[in-house]
Amino acid sequence: MTTRLQQQIEYYRARAPEYDEWFYRKGRYDHGPAHTKQWQQEVEIVHRQLHSGTRCEHILELAPGTGIWTQELAQLGERVTALDASPEMIAINRAKLAADHVEYALCDLFQWRPQQQVDMVFFGFWLSHVPADKLSSFLQAVRASLRPGGRLFIVDSREPDSSNPRTGTQSLGADRQQRELKDGRQYEIVKIYYQPQALTATLREHGFDIQVQATDSFFLYADGLRSA
Repeated sequence: MTTRLQQQIEYYRARAPEYDEWFYRKGRYDHGPAHTKQWQQEVEIVHRQLHSGTRCEHILELAPGTGIWTQELAQLGERVTALDASPEMIAINRAKLAADHVEYALCDLFQWRPQQQVDMVFFGFWLSHVPADKLSSFLQAVRASLRPGGRLFIVDSREPDSSNPRTGTQSLGADRQQRELKDGRQYEIVKIYYQPQALTATLREHGFDIQVQATDSFFLYADGLRSA
């Protein structure tokens, strides 16, 4: 029997060719000019915060997907290591960037244990896919991967923005969604929408000096440091 986490990996492998349509508000995700303008403005808020930091030697990106954020990190790090469970996502990312200082590795992040410390860890639209019973161990691994004083940056969904008949996304409860690809295939995945105050408290409990913020409509983001 396929577990939900196995389905989640299979979903993102299958979704790789159409993933960018979601982020760039195309096709099924195009809700009109006003919506797209608001989305782009809020993306820019996150971009500005990300680029407010100084360049560093080594950045670790978890679940980099098609490279939407990897291309930003490549401007900030002398070296970027990107870990993803989907070879399809990695192939698109690698072709998009064609950057010698970005390296990739296949990795199940629920089994990942860091072997070295880096200057910065980034994950975009990933934390919401971590089951509640795995969150603590995942954040412990993130902390172990950061040098003391290293930077942690997170961006994620503030609330559902694509649950409509055109996308086939349906809520299955507080921590689950049914997702549908353009060809009609359906998958059940983990999806948890956090409140900024509660997520701030959780991150601080796990050793990060950080504050979660929200844009007006679409995103949560956090920029902080590993506590000593």
